[in-house]
Amino acid sequence: MGVPVYKRILELLEAEGINTLFGIPDPNFVHMFLEAEKRGWTVVAPHHEAAAGFMAEAASRITGKPAVCIGTLGPGIANCAPAIQCALVENSPVIFLSGQRARVTEQRVRRGRIQFVKQMPLFENSVKYSASIEYADQTDEIIREGIRKAMGGTPGPVYIEYPSHIITEELDVPEPLPPARYRLVNQGADIDRVAEAASLIRAAKNPILLVGHGVHTSRCGAAVKELAELMNCPVIQTSGGTSYIPGLEDRTFQYVFSNASIEAVTESDLCLALGTELGEPVHYGRWRYWMQNEAIRKWIYVEQDPAAIGVNRPIDVPLVGDLRGVVPQLVTALKGTPRAPAPGLAKFMKDGAAELASLAEETLTKSDGNGNVPIHTSRFVVEATRAFPKDGIMIRDGGATVIFQWTYSQCKPHDVIWNQNYGHIGTGLPYATGAMLADKAATGKQRPGMLLSSDSSFMFHIAELETAVRCKLPLVCVVGVDNAWGLEVGVYKRTFGQGTAETGTHWSKDVRFDKIGEGFGCHGEYVTRAQDIGPAIARAYASGKVGVVHVVIDPKANSEEMPKYAEFRTWYAEGTQ
Repeated sequence: MGVPVYKRILELLEAEGINTLFGIPDPNFVHMFLEAEKRGWTVVAPHHEAAAGFMAEAASRITGKPAVCIGTLGPGIANCAPAIQCALVENSPVIFLSGQRARVTEQRVRRGRIQFVKQMPLFENSVKYSASIEYADQTDEIIREGIRKAMGGTPGPVYIEYPSHIITEELDVPEPLPPARYRLVNQGADIDRVAEAASLIRAAKNPILLVGHGVHTSRCGAAVKELAELMNCPVIQTSGGTSYIPGLEDRTFQYVFSNASIEAVTESDLCLALGTELGEPVHYGRWRYWMQNEAIRKWIYVEQDPAAIGVNRPIDVPLVGDLRGVVPQLVTALKGTPRAPAPGLAKFMKDGAAELASLAEETLTKSDGNGNVPIHTSRFVVEATRAFPKDGIMIRDGGATVIFQWTYSQCKPHDVIWNQNYGHIGTGLPYATGAMLADKAATGKQRPGMLLSSDSSFMFHIAELETAVRCKLPLVCVVGVDNAWGLEVGVYKRTFGQGTAETGTHWSKDVRFDKIGEGFGCHGEYVTRAQDIGPAIARAYASGKVGVVHVVIDPKANSEEMPKYAEFRTWYAEGTQ
C-alpha cells in the first residue's frame, strides 16, 4: 500500500525534528491535520492565519529547526502575508504550505471562480523559494529543496503549494533521509581561517564577543559560553540578540542601552561577531562608538552566507559556516591557551550591575505609588520584570514600551522572543503561544511565559487569548495601557511641538483588558499602583489560568521620556528620517 502525499510530507518534516503544526484546516489539509495529531504532533488552530505564521516563526526560534504554517488557498494564505514578510526580514526558516484549486480549474478560460487567485506570484519576492507540487512524485524533492533553502545561507521562509487533487495520491517511497544526507548540516569553516582567528584572539588586548539574534535561534548558547570563557571577555548583545546565555549573564551587556557596553566597544581592539548581520542597530560595526580604535580593531565574522562577508564593513578573518559548526571549532582551537581576563572585564561587570540597580532605584521617584499619579513606563517595566518567573520565556511587543524594556528590564531571560528587524507590532501573543507550545513539544516540559506588551500591540491578535486558554498555557500578559499609540504621539510632539492635535493616535479610555481576558476565560487583574504590579502577576500565575494584567501607565511619560531615544534614532540616520 502506498503512502499518501499528505502523510509523506509529515514524514519528511519529522526527519528534520519538526513536530508542531500551526494553521486553520480546510479540505486541502484536513487529512494532514488528523494524521499529524495521530502521530503525536502539537497541532494548533488559531483564529487568524497571520497569527499562525507568527506562532510558527516563534517555534523556529525556540527550537532551532524549521517550522510549519498552513494557509488555506485564497484568503487563508493571503492572511499569512504579514507573517511571511516578517519571517523574511527576521531570518526565520518557516515553511508556508498552501493548497490550490485543481489545475484543470486554474487553466480554464473562465471568470468568477470562487476562492481563487494565482498565489505563487504574490509571494515570490518575500520568500527564498517558491514551488508547487504538480505531481505526487515531486513531493520529496520539493519539500527537501524548501528545507534546504530555508536553512541554507541566511535562513528565511519558503512557500510551497499543491493543487487539491494531489493531496491523497499515493507514493511508493523509501524511508525519509536524515537531514545530513541531502543538505549541509552544521557546516564548519576553513580550518586555516580558524587558526588565523585563534591567533588574533590570543594577540588581542581587549577583545569582545558581539552576539546577535542567530546565536539564540541556532540554539548554540552552550558552545558560545565555552568560547566566551576561553576569551575571558565582555559579551555585547545586539538589540536582536537579547536572550542571555546561561552562565554569562553578568558579563553580557546590551549594545548602546548599557553604558558598560559602550565602554567595552570603544576600548576593544578585536571583535568576534556571531549570528548578526552587523546592521543598523549596531551602526554597521563601523561608526558611532566603533569609530574609536577603528584603525587598530580586528574583525572576525562568523557568517553562513558567503555573500554577506564584507558588505557592511571590511572583515579581517571571515569564517564561513554554521554557528553550530564554527563555534566548536574556535573552542577547540583556543582550548589549550585560554586568555587571562580582559583588563576591564571586572569593572564592566561591576558597572553593569550598578547601572541596573541605579535605574531601578531611579524609577521609585517617578510614581507616587498611591494611584494618584499614573505609573511611569520605566517603573512598570522594573516591577513587571522583577516578577518574571525563573526559567521563563520572555516575549516582548510594542513600540515605546519595548524601548523602555531595553534600558530598565531587571531580568535576564535565557529566551527572549520579539520582532526586532521588521518592527512588526502585534506579534507578541502569537509569538508567546508558538514559542511555549513548540518548546514543550521539543522538551516535554512546559515553561512559564510572560508577555510584556502595550495596549495598542496587544489588540492586534487579542483573539489568540482563546488559543492560549485552550492550550492551557502558563502565560501572563502584562499590558501597559496609555490608550494611545505612544511612539506616534511622541512623533507628533517632536515634529509640531506640544499642544498640537495628535490625529489618529488616541482612543476610548474605557477599554479594560482584564475584563476582556476574563471573557476569554483568563484571570484578570487591574492595576493602578506600581507596588501592586508584582503581586498581581504572582496571583495571575497562581490562578492556573492565562493571566491578563491591565496596568495603567502615564501617557505623557510613555511618549516623551523614552530612555536613550536619541540613540535609537541613530539607527535611521542614513537619510531615512
